[in-house]
Amino acid sequence: MGRRPLGRRFGWLWAAYAVSAYGSGLGFGALPLIAVLALHASPAEVSALSAVGPAVGALIAVPLAPWVEFRRKRPVMITMDLTRFAAMATIPVAYAFGRLGFVQLLVISTLVAAAKIAFNAAGGAYLKALVRPDDLLVANARFESTNWSSIAVGPPLGGAAIGLFGPVTTVVADALSYLLSALSITAIRGREEAPQTTGKSPARAGASLDGWRHIMGHPGLRALYLNQMLVAGLIMATEPLLAVLLLRQLGFPPWQYGLAFAAPCLGGLIGARLARRVVARYGRHWVFRTIGTLRAIWLLGLAFVRPGIVGLVTVTAVELAIVINMSLYTPVLATYRLEHTPKHLVARTLSAWSIGQQASIAILTALAGLLADVTSPRTALTVAGLLILTSPLLLPRHDHTPQHEPEPAPDDGPAVTGTVDREGGSSGEA
Repeated sequence: MGRRPLGRRFGWLWAAYAVSAYGSGLGFGALPLIAVLALHASPAEVSALSAVGPAVGALIAVPLAPWVEFRRKRPVMITMDLTRFAAMATIPVAYAFGRLGFVQLLVISTLVAAAKIAFNAAGGAYLKALVRPDDLLVANARFESTNWSSIAVGPPLGGAAIGLFGPVTTVVADALSYLLSALSITAIRGREEAPQTTGKSPARAGASLDGWRHIMGHPGLRALYLNQMLVAGLIMATEPLLAVLLLRQLGFPPWQYGLAFAAPCLGGLIGARLARRVVARYGRHWVFRTIGTLRAIWLLGLAFVRPGIVGLVTVTAVELAIVINMSLYTPVLATYRLEHTPKHLVARTLSAWSIGQQASIAILTALAGLLADVTSPRTALTVAGLLILTSPLLLPRHDHTPQHEPEPAPDDGPAVTGTVDREGGSSGEA
């Protein structure tokens, strides 16, 4: 699978995704870090920056979904990249002139979150129009492996760069990565026709909710959506709890803390490369049921972390198991989601998916933090680990994939017709 040719246009899109992913990896956690180091923000302000900005960005993305749906997708992706570049570039400029403030960081966090959701929605729709159906899983797996490798490499290098050159160094790299991504998408050749409306107004009331209607009306997507919100929310909710437990209570040095999260990300390369082979041998429904269960059973192990090398090994092993299963599961889910969504609803469906997941992460992270304040981080980790064990109950019990599922004709919005010639290329959902 790793050497299967997918065409030059896929190469440009992959390059765009890769440079953006590695830039984001270098800038991982940059805004909270700048708030602490440069602005001396309080813990409440740092928490607000991490939760409120993305949550408000998700709300902004709701009315953006139809706008993305009814336009050519490549210009939308370029616009979102340039928006993120411009927003992030204001940070080093303001810092250099001594005018950087917390409100500015909050606004930037909101804009970047909204632009990311819109970019991902456009990227998924572009993928469905560009890639051959048989190459969907291959393309998604390659983007998944790139994502995990960027997380493994980026944060350690970003931390070293901040130590050597100052707190805004990684923000500059992140901003430039969006500019390079936009240039790579611009380099993709091929004609993309404008979506054609079918008589109903794109701006009609309720158009923004069509993505949720499609998800909740499809038995397979509905089960996977609810499962994903619970699993993603609980896994992400443990990150700040584990930081407090390891760094403050158990006395882990920062380099060990970073290693415990960076090293397991290499397991994402393993899972992503196995995805197509596992599906070919066992079937997609087996992946959803079995791998979907396996990715949920390990989180409870974080509640039993102890000081010293044993604790470091425990965290690393738990995170490695989670990452391998997630990286195998995610491209299969992304492929299924695209295959079961008509072209005229892809952008709105992906937006609804991202918004719901982001909201779940924000809510569960806040609740986990409150529980940790009342009890302890270890207790909150235990509760999260027990709750996630219920998530397999939400997985689809039956295979909802017919042998041939025709593309539904659009009845309430535009359809993308003849978008981009399919000359053996594919793209990934960025």
